[in-house]
Amino acid sequence: MSEKEEGMSFLEHLEELRWHLIRAVLAVLVFAILAFVFYDVVFDDIILAPKNADFFTNRMFAQFADLIGVESLKINTQPFQLININMAGQFATHITVSLVIGLIVGFPYLFFEFWRFVRPALYSNEKKHARGSIFYTSFLFALGVLFGYYLITPLSVHFLGSYNVSSQVLNQINLSSYISTVTSIVLASGVIFELPILIFFLSKIGLISPEFLKKYRKHAVVLMLVLSAIITPPDIFSQVLVCLPLLILYEVGISISKRVQKQQAKEFE
Repeated sequence: MSEKEEGMSFLEHLEELRWHLIRAVLAVLVFAILAFVFYDVVFDDIILAPKNADFFTNRMFAQFADLIGVESLKINTQPFQLININMAGQFATHITVSLVIGLIVGFPYLFFEFWRFVRPALYSNEKKHARGSIFYTSFLFALGVLFGYYLITPLSVHFLGSYNVSSQVLNQINLSSYISTVTSIVLASGVIFELPILIFFLSKIGLISPEFLKKYRKHAVVLMLVLSAIITPPDIFSQVLVCLPLLILYEVGISISKRVQKQQAKEFE
């Protein structure tokens, strides 16, 4: 910690935090405004794309289904029409989606501002071990967002959009319901993929260890299955697809925890 930081009062720290938050919010707003302006690309080519047959994932499933001769694996072959039933529904959706896009695209800068605020309080060895945290945190978040968008979203849209309890009941899906489903899945996937980062920090402060993670691996698997069931449609295939990367991330987290433990042991020698 620098002498300047040590001499700062509580109110001065709050003032410093305020400016970091202001810059982070401004960055999100800039990206949100860009998304608002280019709404045709955001909606037609990104948000609404997973429900169309020509979407990348839907085409891959169709090709795989033709290859093995199982037609039931084809998804979103008959895209449904969305409806809006509120006077300000489309405008409100436009603003919501723009803010979500701003948050996702601006996430690296958000974390950068958080890191700039926290970094002066760290010791030199802690700064050394945390080097690259901005890159890895942003990379895992982006990986989770892409995973949610390209895999979970089209599967969920297909299952929920085509599901019916009777031929007498017609699905007329509201725009806000569709947007809520897509954005919640994508954001949840981005957050869940931060699991190795969470394990790293919990290991640093001594709350967990590699032995702890190995001991409760079975419990973790159950928790991952529950999380998969929450963010995916209620079918086994989708849940397994989501659970597999979570299991891989958990095993990566165990390796990270081991590395942290070794580094801390060297420091105490």
